[in-house]
Amino acid sequence: MKSLEELRAIREKMQQQMDLREKSADDIRVVVGMATCGIAAGARPVLSAFLEEVAKRGLQHVTVTQTGCIGVCRLEPIAEVYVPGEEKVTYVKLTPEKVPRIVSEHLVNHSPVVEYTIGAAE
Repeated sequence: MKSLEELRAIREKMQQQMDLREKSADDIRVVVGMATCGIAAGARPVLSAFLEEVAKRGLQHVTVTQTGCIGVCRLEPIAEVYVPGEEKVTYVKLTPEKVPRIVSEHLVNHSPVVEYTIGAAE
């Protein structure tokens, strides 16, 4: 049995992750493909890396969520970034190690990491 303090810490951490998954119309949205193709290619650690990096930086305007198959299974793991008023950016062949750069350059500084995008992969 965990102590009450440990349980509160776990609850707080999970609540913060749930807050990152709730949408607002003005939020930047990061959507990670989590169909079986994405999961098999390693999407679960990529989703976790996005959640951790956004929480670590305290980004209140970013929502991280998941979806089913995005449709380009050979390029999984895939994440799409939606910035209000801008074109969607699709990142492909992701790894957890690529996530901090995407968060830093795209989500914080509004400069997509072109070498990780679908156009650069094909």
